[in-house]
Amino acid sequence: MQLDRPAPDFALHDLAGRLHRLSDYRGRIVIVNFWSADCPHVARTDAWMLAALARWGAEVALLSIASNENESAAEVESAARGRGLFPVLLDAGHAAADRYQAQVTPQVSVVDREGILRYHGAVDNVNLRQRHATRFFLEEAVEALLAGRLPALRETPAFGCALVRET
Repeated sequence: MQLDRPAPDFALHDLAGRLHRLSDYRGRIVIVNFWSADCPHVARTDAWMLAALARWGAEVALLSIASNENESAAEVESAARGRGLFPVLLDAGHAAADRYQAQVTPQVSVVDREGILRYHGAVDNVNLRQRHATRFFLEEAVEALLAGRLPALRETPAFGCALVRET
């Protein structure tokens, strides 16, 4: 996976069994969001992302991907429903997580309207020393693409809960 190259395509089913391919969203800016039902960092960023999506409108799509081996579909659905977050795609075999080099949740990648990967990393600047977000990297990336520019910051280390591949 490389910036400024075509984003790795994937085909994953959502909680209702519908198939979603990244390539089906061509023409829109897509946030590929590696997501967890249990991670407090994901719960913190979900509300912010939903508010941002409401501002951005239909030009931006959010595809949250549940890849944790230790989270059942029922747990994922309960958390998604409670947070008002749909669709959530199931990546039981970690194929998408591996292709996007996801190590933690949340970890995001932003794909432009032509399917090119333009940002990869953290949602914001929260880390062990910075407890409250003062900068939203994801927002900066999406706003730049909406304005027809490349993001100034292209890659940041993601911070969150470890993505669980084995139980």
